[in-house]
Amino acid sequence: MRRVLTWIAVVALGLYLAFCALLFVFQRSLIYMPQPGAGAPSFELQSDDARLRITARELAGADAVIYFGGNAESVDWSLPTMQAAFPNSALYLMNYRGYGGSSGEPSEAALFADAIALFDHIHQQHANVVVIGRSLGSGVASWLASQRPVQRLVLVTPYDSISKLAAQRFPYVPVSLLLRDRFDSASYAPSIHAPTLILAADQDELIPRTNTEALLARFPAGVAQFKVLSGTGHNTIGGHPAYAAALAGR
Repeated sequence: MRRVLTWIAVVALGLYLAFCALLFVFQRSLIYMPQPGAGAPSFELQSDDARLRITARELAGADAVIYFGGNAESVDWSLPTMQAAFPNSALYLMNYRGYGGSSGEPSEAALFADAIALFDHIHQQHANVVVIGRSLGSGVASWLASQRPVQRLVLVTPYDSISKLAAQRFPYVPVSLLLRDRFDSASYAPSIHAPTLILAADQDELIPRTNTEALLARFPAGVAQFKVLSGTGHNTIGGHPAYAAALAGR
């Protein structure tokens, strides 16, 4: 009997370790789901060893908007919404590495480097840069706002940390040891001083409200506002009639 129990324990441990190994190897395929572009106007930007396709509506003037989308989003499809929200601003929507015609492979470090490259390029032409990040992109936007003089920050369906989300989803896995891309927005928030809007879906099925509120609590006093769009989910918030106006701060 003892031998049988030992054998069962060994098999169970082996299966557990195999599951952890699979999560470690394929973790980025769970975070990043590259989408093709849809042919919207764009230009190319060199960032380190990657050539990035930036979906754009270029306008002269002081005002510009940079948008970072979700992990399974083609930002080309978000261009009409951005045009409605910001009719008088230049618009720049980043196609992450591997997305929408951009070269390279996505990772946290790569996306952060690309965000800096895009902001620095745009800020040379536009003094006032609003940064918007949705879902996965909220982590990129948060980090960028902690590093550069962003005029205003909008975070749509944001999380406090992908590491925390992963630990909640896989409670019996040592996520802190396995996860390579953490997107720890809660740790960037104290360094953000640009006026910030946190825009949440009231029926978000992917990001628990507690995680979004934990992010809100990390901002300096008076910096961040919290708004919930009723009747929306994680992937449907963009269809709310007030969505574009909220992005623009109206």
